[in-house]
Amino acid sequence: MNKPTIVVCDHIHESGLDILKNTSDINYVYAADIDKTALLDVIKDADVCITRSSTDVDEKFLNAAVNLKAVVRAGVGVDNVDMNGCSKRGVIAMNVPTANTIAATELTMTHMLSCMRKMPYAHAQLKDQRIWKREDWYGQELYGKKLGVIGFGNIGHRVALRAKSFEMDVVTYDPYIASSKATDLEIGYTENFDDILSCDIITIHTPKNSETLNMIDEEQIAKMKDGVILINCARGGLYNEEALFNNLKSKKIHMAGIDVFNKEPATDHPLLDLDNVIVTAHLGANTVESQFKIATQAANNAIKSARGIGYPHALNLPIDETKIPSFVKPYLELTQKMAFLIAQMDKSAIESIKIEAEGEISDYLDSLETFAIVGGLTHSLSNEKLNYVNATFVANERGIKVDSSVHTNTSAFKNQVTVKITTTHGVTTTSGTIFEEDVQRIIKINDYIMDIEPTGKMILLTNSDVPGVIGNVGNILANENINISDFRLGRSKNGALAVILVDEDVSSDTLDKLQNLEAARSVSYAQI
Repeated sequence: MNKPTIVVCDHIHESGLDILKNTSDINYVYAADIDKTALLDVIKDADVCITRSSTDVDEKFLNAAVNLKAVVRAGVGVDNVDMNGCSKRGVIAMNVPTANTIAATELTMTHMLSCMRKMPYAHAQLKDQRIWKREDWYGQELYGKKLGVIGFGNIGHRVALRAKSFEMDVVTYDPYIASSKATDLEIGYTENFDDILSCDIITIHTPKNSETLNMIDEEQIAKMKDGVILINCARGGLYNEEALFNNLKSKKIHMAGIDVFNKEPATDHPLLDLDNVIVTAHLGANTVESQFKIATQAANNAIKSARGIGYPHALNLPIDETKIPSFVKPYLELTQKMAFLIAQMDKSAIESIKIEAEGEISDYLDSLETFAIVGGLTHSLSNEKLNYVNATFVANERGIKVDSSVHTNTSAFKNQVTVKITTTHGVTTTSGTIFEEDVQRIIKINDYIMDIEPTGKMILLTNSDVPGVIGNVGNILANENINISDFRLGRSKNGALAVILVDEDVSSDTLDKLQNLEAARSVSYAQI
């Protein structure tokens, strides 16, 4: 029997390499020092690859790695991993989500203190220029300042706690957690993003996804107080870098502490030309302790996956299709999509997820629950710490009640699945079924009978059932150069629900225009 091959594509701590070297039942290949083009030849024999941010697990990579069974991202972020490409090829993608938590937390505090006292500049003046001018370096104190923390996950909540020790006034914004997660720690919680924008210092700790990309732009900066300080030790692109540059140059933003950039390495970035920016070269995980943990965890996870005995922190692990009838898989996918749709319709903290099944599919409630949890939480967690293996654990950790029930088949369909998600703002229900062998359809949203393929970009508009609504909607979208590809309307005694499929992305401004229609009750936008 041939030994499985593990290829290390990027530099990791020696502790991880030692584990691989001393594991007798695997072949270990070190390829961190070779050109990325040459790497494509090396990975053709790889069963498992260990990568970091320097190697893109993209189409070229996946096409070259013809024997690849798993890829381990030695770190948290998976921006450079083509998750869909991995899934299509049956490649299990994993990360190491918690090894750098303390390192990233402490670097955030370092940047915060450096911005307040301008330490790097004061250091350079004395050490490099040999100038003693104390009057140049009047800084500010953290004491009494208001800190806004965007994202209250592993890192965000630790930053908040450390800021409290400096006797700062701390408030967090995270619509995907229950407020008690913060308030129980005596941290302020707000559902109004403008409360964050009014803070003295703002630090961001969210995953990078379609919702968070450029979440701080010109519009948001304009609402901030003059002299605000911004920190980003999370992911590049969460702040719009052009807007950041312009407002640092105008001094609207007093200082910024930046560890991450949209494109790296950022050796010629315009931000480097400014005298009110403190920068580091993506050092969030760069401590001896963190690198040790990242490397050892990545190596051990790679060995487990090479042996086929486990996939720790798998981000796309599918259910074992050999153990279920073929008709089940489309229902699992549909259930995940319906939960994902609800999570985008109501972006507040989830309190419970319930699955109701009719027909033969009810025999697979456990699997339906798992896929519903992944669908419901993926939008807020961005796949960084959620997978099919740990879904139930994550739900329990967040205090989300998961339940299921079997209903007597009274519908016209052989099988039907209903996902009911309760949030802090209300209850949303979707029902779906499969036509023929694998044609997925959402057949009901709340009280509205529908017939929707769960794919694409869609606007969901609830409104009073009065004349002129469809025409007004069409005019608004036409003026925004948004093409309507399909229009589905459901009616009930309470009004109407329009599901409008469109070809272009829909901005928040467009949604506001739709919401301002006299007949509109609620407007949301979703992508599946």
